[in-house]
Amino acid sequence: MPRSLDGLVLAPVADQAPGQVGTRTRFTYHEREGEIWAEYEGGDVVRGRLVGTRQGDLLDFRYVQLKQDGTTSGGHCRSTVAELPDGRLRLVETWEWESQPGSGTSVVEQVTEQAP
Repeated sequence: MPRSLDGLVLAPVADQAPGQVGTRTRFTYHEREGEIWAEYEGGDVVRGRLVGTRQGDLLDFRYVQLKQDGTTSGGHCRSTVAELPDGRLRLVETWEWESQPGSGTSVVEQVTEQAP
């Protein structure tokens, strides 16, 4: 049985392009019966939400966010959940904007401390 994401805080391991999520962004995940959702903020993101589904170690979700410059954007992401040697969880993500050009990959990992 895969470990639940419910209540976990995750953060990117590297910064993306300006105006996107970065190492100061924190995602707080929730999970129940195959549904996942999260709130996120920090860095260039004032407020973001994601919602989707989980089947085993695969996540499929849509995300929307409000950025510091007052613009909004949204997209689609597929992630694979993996456990790190120290027991923390990692998501390897493949994402694509739906509201603007751009796509890529990123990695977020479970953090034990809260955002500064």
